[in-house]
This record gives sequence, C-alpha cells and structure tokens, in this order.
Amino acid sequence: MKMLKIYTLLMTATLTLSAAANNWQDQSKDAWIDGKAETTLLLNANLNSFNIGTDVRNGVVTLNGLVASKVDRALAEELVEGIDGVQRVENNIQVREATKDTTRLMLQSLTDSKVASVVKTRLLMDTQVAGSDIDVDVSEGVVTLDGSVYSEAEKDLAVVIARNTNDVERVVDKLEVTEADDFTAARSSFQQ
Repeated sequence: MKMLKIYTLLMTATLTLSAAANNWQDQSKDAWIDGKAETTLLLNANLNSFNIGTDVRNGVVTLNGLVASKVDRALAEELVEGIDGVQRVENNIQVREATKDTTRLMLQSLTDSKVASVVKTRLLMDTQVAGSDIDVDVSEGVVTLDGSVYSEAEKDLAVVIARNTNDVERVVDKLEVTEADDFTAARSSFQQ
C-alpha cells in the first residue's frame, strides 16, 4: 500500500512537471513568434506598423490596430502568416480610409515640394541669377524667395522665374539687393 502511494505520488509529480515544461515551451514559442511578428511588420517598408499590435496564444496571432487602407490590412496579415510556427492569424485591424481633406493636404504637400524643386533648379540653372544665394520656400502654392541678389534686374528675374513655374499661385519677394562689394564678400564666405 505504501508503495502504491509512492508510485501515485511520483506519477502525479512527473505529469505535473511535464505539463509545466510544455506550458513553458508553449509560452516561449509564443514569445518568439510575437517578437518575430513585430519585427517583420516593423521592417516592412510598405507598411506603417506603429499602429499595429500583436498578441500570440498557442501559435494564433491576433493583429489589432489601425491602418490607412485595406491593402495595408491584408499585407500585415500576409506577412505574419508566413512566419514559422504561426497556426493562424486573427486580423482585427481596423481600416481608416483617408478623408478628402487628408488626401487634399497630402497632394498639396507633394505639389509644394515639386514646385520648390523646380523653382530652385531653374534659379540655379539661370546664369543671370545667383540661385545659390536664394532660399525657396513653398506653402499652398505660395513661393517665398529670400536671400541676396546683386541688382534689381536680378531680383526681378528671380521673381519672374518663380512666377512662370507651373502650380505657383503667387510669389512673395523677400530678396535684398546687396552692394557689389558686400555681395562678393557674402558669396565667398558662403562658398567656403
């Protein structure tokens, strides 16, 4: 009878330790999958993963968060499904489509960047204008020219170049005419 109790006690202890070891291994594997999923989402250049969270239980990855499009939602799921050890993915990511205002602001920002590049390039390419001494800023189609020029004629030419660029609404002229000696000194100190 005593042997039966000892045997029962040993079997119970063995089963308990085995279950605990399996539980630890499962938790460890889930943690590895979670880390791998977070890293995979973070390193994908086509996806903004900062608003996506992951949770893993028994190899099932649950994705939560907010993305800008259905394509981003599907991409996140596809990336995580490809990870070794993932049994399945529960995709609870919400899609928040860009509003018309957001789209308009994004397009305006892209247009402003394009206009700034075109104006600056045209100023640099024109031999009659000291383009490297002129700063070009663009906001909502309004071009601001700031810096130093040698003469009123150069100043007028810079304004005309900016005004004749596509997508320019108006030009704000903050250019200053600098005396020849001051301008030469300013130019040489700028180039050094």
